[in-house]
Amino acid sequence: MAELYDVIVIGAGPGGLTAAIYLARGGLKTVVLERLLPGGQVITTTQVENYPGFPEGIYGPELMAKFERQVRLLGVEIKAPFEVKQIIDGKNRKIVKSETEKLEAKALIIATGARYKRLGVPGEERLIGKGVSYCGTCDAPFFRNLEVAVVGGGDAALIEALHITKFASKVFLIHRRDQLRAEKILQEKAFKNEKIEFVWNTVVKEIKGENKVEGLILENVKNGKTHELKIEGCFIFVGMQPNSELVKDLVEIDEGGYIVTDSYCRTSVAGIFAVGDVRNTPFKQIVIAAGDGAIGALSAERYLSEQF
Repeated sequence: MAELYDVIVIGAGPGGLTAAIYLARGGLKTVVLERLLPGGQVITTTQVENYPGFPEGIYGPELMAKFERQVRLLGVEIKAPFEVKQIIDGKNRKIVKSETEKLEAKALIIATGARYKRLGVPGEERLIGKGVSYCGTCDAPFFRNLEVAVVGGGDAALIEALHITKFASKVFLIHRRDQLRAEKILQEKAFKNEKIEFVWNTVVKEIKGENKVEGLILENVKNGKTHELKIEGCFIFVGMQPNSELVKDLVEIDEGGYIVTDSYCRTSVAGIFAVGDVRNTPFKQIVIAAGDGAIGALSAERYLSEQF
């Protein structure tokens, strides 16, 4: 017989771990399932400077280690790695299956987050791990004293570009528009950094190289002209793709693949809640995901008190 929990939380990023804290404090038997390591995308981030309570900033993995420690001190079980293969909405039970285990709960919180989007250009998939990367924190040290490119114009692109300048000799920041979308404070830091050169109104058409990245074919969106930029690494930050595949046939999903919820983080299925970057929230921030986690947990607690 499968073990029965009050709530199963799928995903151990800021949203999932915050939900677990609130659920534990509410006296609910809770388990957190994580496909990789607890911490979510934040563990691939260097300095987090906008999370309240850390005026000097905090290293991303360190912040998430504090989240995890608080969850474990409350006695919540974290199963990691645990890859969920199937979710079933049964009568008064939510069933979660991996290849080898079956768990049941009265309620479910989806906190699976999002992943970085691909450019979808020739050479990209073939050269992943050979100069193409989606994590500057992870891979920047491999490009010490080399010239690289960063593609994107949002917060992630600038945070990572600034980090990469600690290792690379030059960073070309390629953006399809003539102005950035990132926070003003990040823009100011990037504009002041002598290692960063901006390539405006430009898109990547192809990533060149046989066994490693050797260059990019770039196109100016204003005049259509193309040219090759010789670089040895390409870091891509062009948005996020929600990790909602597990529930795409179970709950309502919007056109972007995000789980549709109301202000209580309730999905279209009773007893299933969604928090953090996987839901249709307009902004993707650590503090927002954590707030979602609290809302989702309190909503789940109310649901259980009314239904059971």
